[in-house]
Amino acid sequence: IESGPRAGDRVAVDPAIPCRRCAVCLAGQPHLCPQLRFAGHDSTDGALRSLLTWPERLTYPLPDTLSDAEGALLEPLGVALHALDLGRVQPGTSAGVFGCGPIGLLLVQALRAAGVTAILATDVLPHRVEAAAAMGATHALHAEEALAERAFERLPGGLGVDVAFEVAGENAAVADAIAATRPGGRVVLLGIPDGDRTSFSASKARRKGLTILLSRRMAPGDLPRAIRLAESRRIELVPLLTERCALSEWRDAFGALVERRGLKVVIEPQRVSEEEN
Repeated sequence: IESGPRAGDRVAVDPAIPCRRCAVCLAGQPHLCPQLRFAGHDSTDGALRSLLTWPERLTYPLPDTLSDAEGALLEPLGVALHALDLGRVQPGTSAGVFGCGPIGLLLVQALRAAGVTAILATDVLPHRVEAAAAMGATHALHAEEALAERAFERLPGGLGVDVAFEVAGENAAVADAIAATRPGGRVVLLGIPDGDRTSFSASKARRKGLTILLSRRMAPGDLPRAIRLAESRRIELVPLLTERCALSEWRDAFGALVERRGLKVVIEPQRVSEEEN
């Protein structure tokens, strides 16, 4: 923080600004506010700059043990924690994560921290499958391999996972999540589809009597909770930081995202590029 009574404080920032006046906000669900403003979305500028004006109430003290770059990953971790709660995960349950980008990988870690001992994780990119295995998935497979081998049958009970999380934004991942969930289980959809439409086989979901939930952002209290989990090292953020760029290198940073290489790309406005050096 640059100015004011908290000048010099290192903080994690909640990038969403709810109106705090509507019925949804007053009911304790500001993450679902219809007037929500989000950094970098629509008419609200993002943080690709060295200074950012933001409401002080949405800044949370960052422990000395966490780096600035780790602080940038606390909001995605909060999103994973909210989905975890929607899934009603309990110690000893089994879970599936379909899509192992940063939020999917944070979910894998959050599931382990919650006491889940059987975790099936899939993705179409080999390096993400490897990362899922390294971060605690007991069964990490390429999506096509997992489907062909009916990998969920290897889990305890043989009927499927208790709860599945779709984190890819693809109908194929939704179908895999539904196929891998046991009768009476829960499916939580986090992925945002490119065409703003999600489709799946109604008969399979109906015959299993599945509960399907959609997850948006993180709920109140999830960001402080994320900070505590990261500070205690029950969830590791550093392994997700595969590319760190200066502000002047923004083209390379977005190129890495488009090419889907690595895991999490962080732009650090204070970092100096090799060319600038």
